[in-house]
Amino acid sequence: MPKFIIQGGHPLNGVISVKGAKNSALKIIPAALLSEEPLTIGNLPDIEDIHISLALAEDLGAAIERTADGCRLHFKKTVKQELTPALANKLRASIMFVGPLLARFGEVKFPHPGGCVIGAGTRPIDLFLEGFRAMGASVKIADGYYHLQAKQLRGCRYFFTTISVTGTESLMMTAVLAQGQTILQNCAMEPEIPALADYLNSQGAKIKGAGTPTITIDGVEKISAGHFTVIPDRIEAGTLAILAAATRSAITITDCRPDHLTALLTVLRKIGVDFTLGPDWIQIDHAARLLPYNVKTHEYPGFPTDLQSPYTVLMTQAAGASLIHETIYDRRLLFTDMLTQMGANIIMCDPHRAVVNGPTPLYGHKLTSPDLRAGIAMVIAGLIAQGRTEIDNIYQIDRGYDAIDERLRQLGARIERYD
Repeated sequence: MPKFIIQGGHPLNGVISVKGAKNSALKIIPAALLSEEPLTIGNLPDIEDIHISLALAEDLGAAIERTADGCRLHFKKTVKQELTPALANKLRASIMFVGPLLARFGEVKFPHPGGCVIGAGTRPIDLFLEGFRAMGASVKIADGYYHLQAKQLRGCRYFFTTISVTGTESLMMTAVLAQGQTILQNCAMEPEIPALADYLNSQGAKIKGAGTPTITIDGVEKISAGHFTVIPDRIEAGTLAILAAATRSAITITDCRPDHLTALLTVLRKIGVDFTLGPDWIQIDHAARLLPYNVKTHEYPGFPTDLQSPYTVLMTQAAGASLIHETIYDRRLLFTDMLTQMGANIIMCDPHRAVVNGPTPLYGHKLTSPDLRAGIAMVIAGLIAQGRTEIDNIYQIDRGYDAIDERLRQLGARIERYD
């Protein structure tokens, strides 16, 4: 298994660009199932989760051609209607293929979706199944498989009892080809949702309200395909901003959307990080002193749960106590045990809350990446730490960050990949 070896304690400097958003790309690939025409995707990140998603698409019968910055994806008139467990079990976002398959072909069979420990089989898919049933699908569960069928999906009114990004996107895509009108309420509002809706509308769909709590979809008989450019990854951009602040570095982050990071940028300003914004760039200045600040994760436009792990590392360098309150995933704070092994002073109050006392020097240690976001937090900790840090299981990091070691070396980071 490959690992990262990091020699920490060295300031960084320079310019780093943001890649395409993982959480946008993982939805546009299955969206190609909605049309008989080929879809060209640009700004596609070269990461493990995308490789698995494309492998799933190819296994279903898609013709795939790689392009300079993405791929051309074509689902023809007949495709396989069963997700192969060996692939679906590796990826939580495999659930996104279900709605489009059901909408266009009337049937789909699939295992429980997988992913990392944060997004594996412990996360239920009841919202998806309830939504599909509301549209007229039958749902049978047997031998570890879900089997969904529907001769003709019909529009419905569905209220999300829990705000769900993938649930919102899945039912929105499914409703595009349903008969009649669908009204989705208490929807997620992440930027990836209106990006997907704008693309579908440009190809003939009739979606209103994406990016608000209520989305209305009037079903159509068919849609076209065309071209989709993946939006910049706001989580990667935010992670790089936190990395710059934590390492006391002057770094310019390009090819991003600062307007998608208002919650984080507001917090960074409060803790003493100076920065300058452009239309598609963020310049982080050297932070001489960091102040503590409590955060509570929340659905967009609140503080993102995917930035909680890097922010927790940042607070180990702040002068005082900070309360980190994770409201989305109850396993996300477990990685703090590894930070304490590096010298951090962190008190776990319960599975959802931790108090970080700083500033504390961190020291190099041998670590294992437990999940995608904690993994990149370990990289930041290693860059801060004195001495040598070894991070195993970096497959989890590769799932979401395109060649992160190569890009950080361009900033002066001493990070190497070893088998």
